[in-house]
Amino acid sequence: MEKIYLDNCAFNRPYDDQTILRIHLETQAKLQIQKETLTGKYSLVWSFILEYENKANPFEFKSNAIQEWKEVAKENVIMNEEIIKIANKLKKEGLRTKDALHIACAAYANVDYFITTDKKLLNKDMDIVKIISPVEYISQKGGDE
Repeated sequence: MEKIYLDNCAFNRPYDDQTILRIHLETQAKLQIQKETLTGKYSLVWSFILEYENKANPFEFKSNAIQEWKEVAKENVIMNEEIIKIANKLKKEGLRTKDALHIACAAYANVDYFITTDKKLLNKDMDIVKIISPVEYISQKGGDE
């Protein structure tokens, strides 16, 4: 079973402007990934940085809906020295702190895919973890058709 990590922007994609085709497609792909996660096709990883960012969401209904995925996750990554070390290295390579922490958590958990809608991250070439958009992921995996 593949291990996946959805970052905060992927979790929040359904709350963005759905009249923009790219956003709508990313939303549908992300929802399909979540549906298939619930059926046991994928193993979801949660992390302390997801928790932190989600709790900072000013919209309680969004935060509550996203928080429910912590219970679905098969693994919860907590902060430790190794993650901080990885994140600091990624920051030196130009990543913002939160992005570096997300990727460090995904790498620490040894996920197969880091799923994001963040264009800056999607354009980064990373050896540490495979970064992919929800649409690309579903295109590769085929969805449950």
